[in-house]
This record gives sequence, C-alpha cells and structure tokens, in this order.
Amino acid sequence: MKITSFKIGILFFGLFVVLTLLSWHSNREDQKSPDLIHLDLDAETTFQKIDNFGASDAWSVQFVGKNWPLEKREQIADLLFSTQNDQDGNPKGIGLSLWRFNLGAGSAEQGKSSGIRDEWRRAESFLTQEGTYDWSKQSGQVWFAKAAKERGVEQLLVFSNSPPVQFTRNGKAYTSDKAQSNLDPTKNKAFAKYLADVTEGFSKIGLDINYISPINEPQWDWADGGQEGTPFWNDQIKDLVVALDHELQRRNLNTTYIDIPETAQINYLFENGNKSGRANVIQTFFNTNSKNYLGHLARVNHAVSAHSYFTTSPFSRLVDQRKQLNSAIDEISDLHFWMSEYCILGDNAGEIEGNGRDLGMTAALYMAKVINTDLVVANASAWHWWTAISAYDYKDGLVYIDKNKNDGTVYESKMLWTLGNYSRFIRPGYTRIHLQELEASTPDEKFLYSAFRSPEKDKIVLVFINDTEKSKAVALSKYSESYKASSYITSEEHNLELKELTTNNGFEIPEKAVVTVILETKS
Repeated sequence: MKITSFKIGILFFGLFVVLTLLSWHSNREDQKSPDLIHLDLDAETTFQKIDNFGASDAWSVQFVGKNWPLEKREQIADLLFSTQNDQDGNPKGIGLSLWRFNLGAGSAEQGKSSGIRDEWRRAESFLTQEGTYDWSKQSGQVWFAKAAKERGVEQLLVFSNSPPVQFTRNGKAYTSDKAQSNLDPTKNKAFAKYLADVTEGFSKIGLDINYISPINEPQWDWADGGQEGTPFWNDQIKDLVVALDHELQRRNLNTTYIDIPETAQINYLFENGNKSGRANVIQTFFNTNSKNYLGHLARVNHAVSAHSYFTTSPFSRLVDQRKQLNSAIDEISDLHFWMSEYCILGDNAGEIEGNGRDLGMTAALYMAKVINTDLVVANASAWHWWTAISAYDYKDGLVYIDKNKNDGTVYESKMLWTLGNYSRFIRPGYTRIHLQELEASTPDEKFLYSAFRSPEKDKIVLVFINDTEKSKAVALSKYSESYKASSYITSEEHNLELKELTTNNGFEIPEKAVVTVILETKS
C-alpha cells in the first residue's frame, strides 16, 4: 500500500497529540503529588528548654481594656490567652504563656505637654506627683493582665521604656540629650525602689510579677518624642540592676527576677557595632572578668534579652546573625537567650514591608520564618511578639482594632494564629529536640520545621512552615502507629484548625501554610 505524504502527516500529528496528552497528564500528576521529604526525629538529642511565648500590651490596651464593651474585651482576651477548644476541637485562642505589661512613665498625665505626639503612645504612671501610689491608674492594662491570669497565663513581665517623669533629667518620658541617659543619676536608687514598690503593689491587686525589665532598647537615642524611651550605657545599667537586686532581696521578693537588657538588635548582644559602651551585652554582664559583671546577683535572670529587628533579611543574614549569637551564648555557662520583642519593621531587604496592615498569610509566613530561626539557630528559650493589639496600618499586631478609644471592630490576623501554632502547644518546660532532613545540609527558607518534647516525655510537638506553592509529604523516622497524631493548620482558609493530615508514614503539609502536629504516646 502506498503511503502518501498526507497520511504521514496525519500519523505525525496523531503522535504529537498522544505525546502532548501524556506530558499534560504527567504534569498534572506532578502537580498533585507532593514533594517527599525525609526527616529524622530524635527525641533523645535535646537543646534548649522553652520558658514562654508572649506579647505586649502596648499601646492600645490602655483604652481597650478600660473603655471598650466587655464582650469585645473578653473576645480579645480569649483570642490571646485561652487554651480551651471549641466544640469541634479547634483552639479558641493562642494560649500565650507570658504577658508583657508596659509600666508607664506618666506621659499620659502630662498630655500634649509631654511632647509625645501620638496620644496612644503616652502611658500613665502609678506614681503620683506627690510621691504616693494610685493603683487605679493603668486600669485598662490591669484588666487585661487579670484576664490573662484568669485564662491560665502564669507569667507576667513588666517592662519600663522610661523611668517615671519624676526621676528624669528633663521631667519628660523621653530624652532631650541623646548623648546621655534621661535617668537623673541622683534618682537611681529611687527608680529601683519604685520598681520594687510596683511589684509589691501588684500583689495587693491580685497580680504576681515574675520578671522586671527595667531597660528597653538602650542603644537607641529616644530623643524624637515618638514614644516613651531613654538611652542607657552599660555602667548605668549595672548600677540600676545592682540597686534593684538589693531592693528585691531586702523585701524578700524572691519569685521576681530582673530581665536585662532588652537590646534593640540581637547583634548588640555579641558585638559593639556602632554602639560602643551600650552593647556587647553578653561579655559585659555575664563574663566574670568584666567590671560590669551581674551574673552572680540572686535576682538576675540568667538570660540575655534582645529584639530581632533589622536582622531578619535576607535569609542568609537571618541565619548568620543567630549562629553568631548562639556561639557567644555558648561561651557562658548556663546562659540562655530570650527573643523579647519583634514585629515586621522596615523593608527587610525588599522581601516584605513593615508598612501596611496584612491580615493574611504573607506576613504570617514571614513571621513564622523568624520564629523558627530564632528557636532553631539561636536556641531562643522565649519568643515574644511586640504589640498584641494594634490600631495601626502596620504589620505590628496579632489582633487589630479600629483606632477608637471606646469601641470598634476586632480583626483577627493570620499572624495571631501562626504564633498560636507555637504558643498554644509548646508550653513552658518543653524541650526542643532534634529534627533534621536526611538529604539536606542547609535549611531551605521555604520549608522549615522544629520539634519539641513535653517534660513528661509523652508528647512531641512538630511545627512545619511551607512557604511554597506545593504541598510537602513528610516521611518521619521513628514515626509509627504507637503515636496518636493530631494536626492544626493555619492558612488562608484555616485559623489553627484541627485537620487530618496524617499519611502512611508521616504527614502532608499543605502549600502556604503553618502546621502543628501533636504526637502523643498511646496509653
């Protein structure tokens, strides 16, 4: 039979169609099939013990807690503090284990004359001009601190951005001279006494202070009137901490510890950078050969606190800075690291802007990447978000509200629920354990993970961050049916929702999601 060129063309066309369909089918199968990742889990290889996860009451709580309708206050408190589940097994809140109380310096009482332009960033003080105490002040913040305690939050930290205005050089809550601390040097012991007075006063109103953080970001100048604040130099910090330690011991306040000093960036813990005399905190305060050594004081928490700002982008810098920090921490016996404040600031090397409220997963996934790296690379034993309730058009809140003193709408963010993937399940006393990809030597910033074990050793908590467009199948070593598994997902469609993600030998982690997996030994 004679084969014409027309028939040959038809044959080739048919072959082309068949190959195209096969390729299309193959691509569809590839798209449906998740990437397989083999992870080695070893609960006997341990790292840091977790102290807490927290957030701060600055700045809006002073109005929300005082003026907003009780129903909305309770709603926000449940979102932040509750460890209860709804009827479907989904968490009602993120179960923070520490609450940060902004101990105001009295700029609110000064009003416009305070020089702080934004009324929401002024703060009341318990100390009156007559030198007495008015425990009815900061009532909105006290309401939330009590709401936290009622919902099981066991740890309370009070932090001071500025000494009370009665103790400052210029009578204001921010400095007029960025070259010196605004604390009047003759008021050092008075400031320490005030902090101890507040500790005793809180106990009388039903609140126990576990930690006092008297110094906040001493490397910044705090001379622009943007908020309460003052610079400090290391020798001044030493004098204040010695005075406060003495005052706490004298009064037998033996369950309250001093947290020092909340540096503005983590690199100021291990180097001077451009802040000589105000940084290199680890060696300054915890090296026994330092003239400013504080590690021997009974009421000093054996930790250093720092903020993760301006050190998170690009990913290589995020990791490198935390490796350097961990190496510096390891030089001091039994010292640990608290990441005590973070929100998304600046432009982050073009990766994400701080400006602009984001209730969705873009900001949440970036936040999760920072949490994971602080925990896994820097071995942070505490991790605190900055402002729990924000009224601003900025990526600084867990819960957002309208900027209204008396009422408004409450908005839940994915950052709230993403923090909950950690705080709700990784409780104080849990220990981080080994979890490592078998085939990879360096972390993949798009797929990150960590693992923690309960003190009773009957529960393992795994947290996965999948910032890719494709789901990941995790094959977990030492995983078997001897475990009871449950998983909780935060994504665009889910808010820390209980969802079945178990496969034959592990779990499937959906795209653009943060997932917590709980493994419990069966009784």
